[in-house]
Amino acid sequence: MDKKALVVEGGAMRGIFAAGVLDAYLDCGHQPFDFAIGVSAGASNLLGYLAKKRQRSYQVITELATSKHFYSLSRFAIGGNLTDVKWLSDASMEQYPIELDTLFNSIPLYAATTDIESGYAKYFRVSKENMSGVMEATTALPIAYKHPPCFAGGCFTDGAVADSIPVKEAYRRGARDITVILSHPLSYNMPESSSYWLMKRLLRDTPKVAETLATRAKRYNQALQFIRFPPSDATIRVIAPPENFPVKRLTRKRKLLDIGYAMGVDAGRQHVASLRGKERFSREECTACFAV
Repeated sequence: MDKKALVVEGGAMRGIFAAGVLDAYLDCGHQPFDFAIGVSAGASNLLGYLAKKRQRSYQVITELATSKHFYSLSRFAIGGNLTDVKWLSDASMEQYPIELDTLFNSIPLYAATTDIESGYAKYFRVSKENMSGVMEATTALPIAYKHPPCFAGGCFTDGAVADSIPVKEAYRRGARDITVILSHPLSYNMPESSSYWLMKRLLRDTPKVAETLATRAKRYNQALQFIRFPPSDATIRVIAPPENFPVKRLTRKRKLLDIGYAMGVDAGRQHVASLRGKERFSREECTACFAV
């Protein structure tokens, strides 16, 4: 039997859009999926959704990810972490706890990571036993986070390095009805990197990560092509921010984050309403309402 999957892209603070979409899903009681795959902030957002904890992701992003404990240029300047993802993960669980039984009695959640030895993507099913390490790994940006977590026989860095939008992985796992929540407008294509020499120097201890980063744009755009032109046996539903989405990767202004969150809530509600046939929208009114 064909499966339904939910795929959520990361994008650092851009994840506020997905936080809004997933809260709208909770408001509407919308969880038709057989499994979910998240990357970086996308995996974090899925924790709140699958644990049925409305606004948890919004609070984590606006209250914790904007904190100097998480993001600090001065700390980075003296050799520390630019982003302390271990602190963010621990503080999130402490200040905005979730019911683990609710989370793990839900559908399977997979998080993408990048193996630092091979540079290849590795997908972990999140469990009570591995959640701390996996959630740290999927958000552990190279260079910005100095000590990649090691577990399950390897060491890992941010999943977006190897697979920013794991829609092909969802298809490989048997999903033929796939909903993808993106962090950029539909018109976006990632530009090729022109700084491989710098990555190679900064990541000289993990050369495979540098190589994978150098070809990230190619894989990202290939994933977008897969979404735009899916296999004949698949339906892919896309929810993407509007062109005027104001949030960037490092945006910390609460007003802009609130606007981005509201855009996500609106897109999620429109998407569910369209699926249920309660409202009809044109493509211009609701880019989230149409399967590719």
